[in-house]
Amino acid sequence: MAVSWEESVEYSINTVYLLFSAYLVFIMQLGFAMLCAGSVRAKNATNIMLSNVVDAVVGSISYYLFGFAFAFGSTAGSGSNPFIGTSFFALKDVPNGDYDYSFFLYQWAFAIAVAGITSGSIAERTQFSSYLVFSFFLTGFVYPIVAHWVWSSSGWLSPSSGSLLFGSGAIDFAGSGVVHLVGGIAGLWGAIVEGPRVGRFDAFGRPVVMRGHNATLVVLGTFLLWFGWFGFNPGSFDKILVSYPTTSDQGNWTAIGRTAVTTTLAGSMGGLVTLFGRRLLVGHWDALDVCNGVLGGFVAITSGCSVVEPWAAIICGLVSAWVLIGLNILATKGGPIAWGCGAWGLIFTGLFAEEQFVIQAYDSGRSGVSRPYGLLLGGGWGLLGAQLMEVIVIVGWVSVTMGPLFYALHWLKLLRISVEEEIAGLDISSHGGYAYHSHTEQPRPPHYGGYHRMENET
Repeated sequence: MAVSWEESVEYSINTVYLLFSAYLVFIMQLGFAMLCAGSVRAKNATNIMLSNVVDAVVGSISYYLFGFAFAFGSTAGSGSNPFIGTSFFALKDVPNGDYDYSFFLYQWAFAIAVAGITSGSIAERTQFSSYLVFSFFLTGFVYPIVAHWVWSSSGWLSPSSGSLLFGSGAIDFAGSGVVHLVGGIAGLWGAIVEGPRVGRFDAFGRPVVMRGHNATLVVLGTFLLWFGWFGFNPGSFDKILVSYPTTSDQGNWTAIGRTAVTTTLAGSMGGLVTLFGRRLLVGHWDALDVCNGVLGGFVAITSGCSVVEPWAAIICGLVSAWVLIGLNILATKGGPIAWGCGAWGLIFTGLFAEEQFVIQAYDSGRSGVSRPYGLLLGGGWGLLGAQLMEVIVIVGWVSVTMGPLFYALHWLKLLRISVEEEIAGLDISSHGGYAYHSHTEQPRPPHYGGYHRMENET
């Protein structure tokens, strides 16, 4: 059947919107690279930047071959599996009536972000070969299964499935749980199995601050991530030209604008509270702490960005800052930005989601539809129960998959580098030289060959 020109224009605009959002999310890889490079010591800068490149190239192949199929490979009404997708391997039969290439590209950009989240927790001490293994496994299998549960129309946690968990389904609009909690728990397991970096604790077991070498790169990375988040959260609507039948002037374009506002407010509040909170604790204004607070606010709001009011986003950012500050004091392993703020974001959505916005996001604003919404707004326990269930199953799933993988790599002596290599730095011991020509952190050989001559002499 021929498509009218109006439908063609609508499809084209929606495709351009989704592709542009995918490009913004991909820019976040550059943000991760700069943030991580600035957060490590200079002797490991090349290694961490190469790890972020590997996220993209390895993730592209694994997500193309398996990941997209496991995440979205079955559709409602076709004997679908609520646990795992079973078709579309290597994009067979794509495009189709449900998915096209632009949708694949957008979801791929999310998948490679998960491995980038993990890399920061195990930086400066991981064998590069093992990074290739768990990056492929994480983006090709572990993450896509969770994405299927929550984002596929047939997933058992999905708010769009035919059988809603607790009458609601879990609302994780852009991935506080699916992306950030998955990446954070994977990184936590890696940090537990590998152990701390050499020098991370003193002789009495007290933590020693190991600051990154370049605050400029950290701030640059934070702003690049902020920019990319406008594709991450508002872009998750997938389509911009969807009008709401109950209004004459509102549609997805309205909700997309509100989502960008809630994202900005949560991140800004997280940064502001962290700025003053850390000032009270450590006695000075710290730019790196502010950057972490901003990112923590973004991670938390990602779940409910489309279904909460702007005032609620400020509460989200405020609490996420204290979650981050508290976990940084208590936790010495893993990246609490991802797993701590990600878990809080899911709970926050169960408390503050607006029914009207939930219907707009998941039912295109149809009239006569009723959905559970935030507990504190009178919406009952259904949504909060589904949110808590998502937290529990993600922690469990990632633990039973990534935990054994890290232990297996450790048992095979493929996970952690030697103490000598760690002290010398991964750049010189694994990558042929330092990232900077003027590297003077300690008197060490400037070239890869010199490092091995020194090894042989000792």
